[in-house]
Amino acid sequence: MTTLEIPNIGTFDVELWEEGAGTPLLYLHGYERHPGGAGFLKRLATDHRVLAPEQPGYGNSTGFEHFTDVQDVALFYRELVESWGLGSVDVVGHSLGGMFAAELAAIAPQLVRRLVLVNAYGLWLDDEPTLDPFGPADQVKAAKWHAGPPDVEPTNFVPDPDDPHAPILFSARNLGSATKFMWPIADRGLRRRLPLIDAPTLVVHGTSDGLLPVSYAEEFVRLIPDARLHRIEAAGHYPMVEQEDEFVSAVSAFLAG
Repeated sequence: MTTLEIPNIGTFDVELWEEGAGTPLLYLHGYERHPGGAGFLKRLATDHRVLAPEQPGYGNSTGFEHFTDVQDVALFYRELVESWGLGSVDVVGHSLGGMFAAELAAIAPQLVRRLVLVNAYGLWLDDEPTLDPFGPADQVKAAKWHAGPPDVEPTNFVPDPDDPHAPILFSARNLGSATKFMWPIADRGLRRRLPLIDAPTLVVHGTSDGLLPVSYAEEFVRLIPDARLHRIEAAGHYPMVEQEDEFVSAVSAFLAG
């Protein structure tokens, strides 16, 4: 657990998954949960020092009450990266984490060497509204995956045999934290800040994502000056799980460029 004190914001205790050596890579998880030591993170850690914090408001990380808006979260990540003393880092953000990764790249360009946005939230298109990720559970689950969910979704949740309600409470807390930034829509003005991003950017998108259509990835590419799009077929909102090989290959090649 890492303790971070930010003047005028507050104190945070942050759970951090870390593995590997080499160029530092900050991974920001999606709206549902931290993936723990998922296969794609371990593979990225063969060439990078992967640092994957669990956002305050999720799991064991604390300090969520200090966030008033998305800018507070971006400032939190800026301070967290600076506290490591590593200089600039590569940043990979998935889903809600993609929105925060883009905000970090806009406000602290000196800290972001290369940026990868994976099925990222943060925009709104009137012509193609997104599906409510907090809607009926069966509908959301069906929308997230191309070929149905895996037997075990990557998660850092540790079951408690003495508390049969722990999984429900874990999920409810995480989703409740996400609503602060995503409900009723995840547009918090990021569109205005995307043109400020200097870092070379790769936008990765699973083409079967029923939560976020591919048009959202195309809009990110249009708005970020040095961005390109990599579509991953036969994958939904979690291309790093459904098509792990292609995801790791595409991201690793981009970060090595």
